Amino acid sequence: MSIIENEREEEQKRVDRLTAIIARRIEGLRVRTGGIHGEIVDIRRNFWDDVTVNFEDAAETAETFASMKQQAELLNERERSHRHMVEQLSTLNRLQASPYFGRIDLLEEDAPEGAQPDRIYLGVGSLLDDSGDQYLIYDWRAPVSSLYYDYGPGPVVYETPAGEVRGEMTLKRQYIIRGGVIKSMFDTGVTIGDELLQEVLGKGSDAAMKSIVATIQQEQNRIIRNERAKLLIVQGAAGSGKTSAALQRAAYLLYRFRGSLTADQIVLFSPNPMFNSYISTVLPELGEQNMNQTTYQEHLERRVGQEFEVEDLFAQMEYSLRSPGTAEHDIRMRGIRAKASADFIRLIDDYAASLGERGLRFKSIMFRGRPLIPHTAIARRFYELDRGVSIANRLRELRGWLLKELVRLGKLERSKKWVDEAIELLDNEAYARAYEELQRKNKFSEQSYDDFASERDFLAAGVVQERFKKLRSRVKRGLFFDFPAIYKALYEPRGDKACPWGAPGELTAEEWKSVQSDTLQRLEQGQLPYEDATPYCYLKEKLEGFHTHTTVKYLFVDEAQDYSPLQFHYLRRIFPNSRMTLLGDFNQSVFIHSGSGNVFHSLGELFSEEETERITLHRSYRSTKQIIRFASSIIEGGEEIEPFNRNGEEPSVTRAEQASAILALVAAKLKELQGPGGYMSVAVICKSAEESRTLYGELSGLLPQIRLIEKETVTFEKGLVVIPSYLAKGVEFDAVIIADASENAYRREEERKLFYTACTRAMHELHLFYHGELTPFLQGRKVAH
Repeated sequence: MSIIENEREEEQKRVDRLTAIIARRIEGLRVRTGGIHGEIVDIRRNFWDDVTVNFEDAAETAETFASMKQQAELLNERERSHRHMVEQLSTLNRLQASPYFGRIDLLEEDAPEGAQPDRIYLGVGSLLDDSGDQYLIYDWRAPVSSLYYDYGPGPVVYETPAGEVRGEMTLKRQYIIRGGVIKSMFDTGVTIGDELLQEVLGKGSDAAMKSIVATIQQEQNRIIRNERAKLLIVQGAAGSGKTSAALQRAAYLLYRFRGSLTADQIVLFSPNPMFNSYISTVLPELGEQNMNQTTYQEHLERRVGQEFEVEDLFAQMEYSLRSPGTAEHDIRMRGIRAKASADFIRLIDDYAASLGERGLRFKSIMFRGRPLIPHTAIARRFYELDRGVSIANRLRELRGWLLKELVRLGKLERSKKWVDEAIELLDNEAYARAYEELQRKNKFSEQSYDDFASERDFLAAGVVQERFKKLRSRVKRGLFFDFPAIYKALYEPRGDKACPWGAPGELTAEEWKSVQSDTLQRLEQGQLPYEDATPYCYLKEKLEGFHTHTTVKYLFVDEAQDYSPLQFHYLRRIFPNSRMTLLGDFNQSVFIHSGSGNVFHSLGELFSEEETERITLHRSYRSTKQIIRFASSIIEGGEEIEPFNRNGEEPSVTRAEQASAILALVAAKLKELQGPGGYMSVAVICKSAEESRTLYGELSGLLPQIRLIEKETVTFEKGLVVIPSYLAKGVEFDAVIIADASENAYRREEERKLFYTACTRAMHELHLFYHGELTPFLQGRKVAH
């Protein structure tokens, strides 16, 4: 029997002792929490009964305020105590079934001679002994816990707030504890043992991403605990744990800077609403509130408002997959790439600068069907202002001038005939209010004519004031500024020149002219193409002044390879105080604006090289070794991806004799995969949304439980699903079926990464079907039929 087996009984006794302590504290906290909750309810119910209210003189008023303040402070203290106890209870509930997952024995360098190593146990939360002096369990985010992830037995060093600590790790042990019982334990080296990873990765996928802090790898720990970099770029292979490491990083930062950092000061841009649902449980599992989660599309729509209907990234993707090779398609594809380039940023900057001299468009202030303040007068006033002042500040001055003009014009409006007609329609209550107000101001005289005139003036002022209320509101909101027309003017040829600032990207003047015409046509129809949404917002911010989110300290961008240089430039401007963590995989750059270059290489303007750190994750954990080898052969450089040593079935590639036979083959495979003891999560991945809808319509008659995932889907659930390839990014399934792997579906070079992305969604099994010729991305290599 091994030494570790001899120690198992002792280790189980410790687990039993800790679970008993945890159970006792949970019970005590439940009683105390209930008691404090009752106190809070009583204080709120009787708040004013316990406060002496008296405002007779200054002394009584001061006493009243003191009494109110004392009662409010008592309520706040009770509510703080209640929140703290609820947090403690949450931590204890997480520890109860599995108190810890790791142990290191550490002998510090300055320990006295003959001292025994400290035993440090790691869990998802901290646990102190009854005296409060000694840690029974350390939170996985504590400084000393980093040793577990970064070192094996031998010399170690770690940073603490008090400075650097050196020592020797004499033991590193891992545990699998379920329901308070040690299922297995083993000693290991620097990497987290394969036994634990096998146990975790061998399970089925779930409807929500799980946080598994026990299996954090050394390279992932570098991401999680990085405090130095202002720009942290993580390039990771599919299934390398980028997203889970990012979420654990957020939990670590909230722990490390508790007191100065809150969850609402962290923002995550995720690829789609469904993905937000998929990751929504991770931070709560770690005892932290969820950070602000949004999508880039949601931000764009909020900023553009009602001015245009904003196309989303997925609609653009669908367009790119349709009708390739047509003249209209080629023109738009060139435009998409050009508008994503750094050249286009410079073009917009030049355009914005020129608008300081001429070219701003304004809307007339309309009233009763006529221009009260014509747009020409507004423009003239704007360009009369000091041109050394920024456009944003001049617009603020212009707003003030317009409000004063409305006051002046309102006075002139009172004598108009329409005002007398409006006065005649007023009710008796309005006349009574006018009489009371004039009497209060001593405006009535002995002469009835003067009284009538005073009353009429008062009522006329009220009528005009009420009718001008909307005009004032529109001016305050800046709606006199015709920004849609200003943006359209960017694409309007000026004289012989299609663009005075030069064509962006690698376009010729003639090509740019075609792009301008195509874009103008869409804008005139009230549609803002996705490739124009960021330039539109960026130009708007430059002219009106940037609406910055100065309180946000950390910005996370998942699937960052899908963002363009212009989009990163824009994000940097609106989150000026944020440290940025970008996570992506260049091999999954499936959208047109991503182009052929690696966008991560173009981020040098955001932060200096000294402020930037790049981490590459080569090892993939999601899929079996067989699936990883199959998928990595599809892309250039795929040999650099290291599969985790978890075996499974070879991916199957099945040719159907007729296209109509694919439906029956897919349905049969789905029934097989979800049969008795089968998988909980199986996806049929199609290239586009249109193909997904068609196949879903056919399959739903054979498999009523199957669901269709669309861009509007906001929750991710287990089961059988049909999903477009680009919506599957970031999500994993037990088994994946590629419904059409033929040359007709995937043949263009720009679809290679889309095909790779679809294949890498599978954890345990991957099955491909095709009719006719197999996609060229697999031709010439050996496949198992």
